[in-house]
Amino acid sequence: MYATLVQLADAKLTRELAQVATPENAAIIDDALMEASLRGEDRSSWPADQIALADDALVHISQAITAADSVIDGYLRNRKPVAYTLPLNPVPGLVSVWSRWIARYLLHKDRVGTREETDPVVRDYQEALKFLQLTADGKFSLGADDPLPPPGAGEPQVCAPERLFTLDSLQDYGA
Repeated sequence: MYATLVQLADAKLTRELAQVATPENAAIIDDALMEASLRGEDRSSWPADQIALADDALVHISQAITAADSVIDGYLRNRKPVAYTLPLNPVPGLVSVWSRWIARYLLHKDRVGTREETDPVVRDYQEALKFLQLTADGKFSLGADDPLPPPGAGEPQVCAPERLFTLDSLQDYGA
């Protein structure tokens, strides 16, 4: 996975994830339990039924990350002129951020009543897709290990037919 559960916790998304990943008609998972679940910490102080809800939420979150990673791979697989070897290893930090943004959007997809132009979840999702498209088009680099060919040696490149100077072609310049 390009984004990890710990990275989601580090991004201060615990409360939000507890709300959007809790199964419908269930009590929202306690923030501290969600934090412990995301980080793989001890959860023995919570009741078994709440731990089961947190485990269901983790499955839902992991599925969103997997779907986000598939979107990312779809863009990077079509990279021009040189495609990336997938899955990326090591994962550039920017790709982890994009994975989190897309997964977050997928977890929120059933929301209603938000203004798309001011919603940070939608904004981040659209930003990720924009940069993924630029990357796929070869206009944005993921870093030093990017497989793009190096730029030219600085010599000008001319792509035009050879110019022929004849008496006929120069007659317009005569006096």
